[in-house]
Amino acid sequence: MHLRTVKKTHREVSLFEPIGTDREGNEISLVDVLGTDSEAVTDNVESTVIMARVKDFVQSLSPKERTVMNLRFGLTGSERLTQHDIAKKLGISRSYVSRIEKRAVGKILSDLHFLDRQE
Repeated sequence: MHLRTVKKTHREVSLFEPIGTDREGNEISLVDVLGTDSEAVTDNVESTVIMARVKDFVQSLSPKERTVMNLRFGLTGSERLTQHDIAKKLGISRSYVSRIEKRAVGKILSDLHFLDRQE
């Protein structure tokens, strides 16, 4: 009976349970690292700006790359699909979807690095 009880609760985590120590040796709990409301707002704004940049870069991809990226990452607000599901939908192999995705991500990252060097 005890094993069942422990098994049910082994994934539970307290927000106030110590998870480590900082440089000064003070205990840190999960609640300490979750962030404040202002941090959450900043993170949300940053995510929105990054997504807008990514969507702009996706528009510069070939139609097939754009389709795969939109389906794979739900960039147009649709559900995110697996490579297997995209392959079935487009009538191509999963490995071809993987190659298209890899090429598209490489182009986007290259463009992002180019912009960062200009700023």
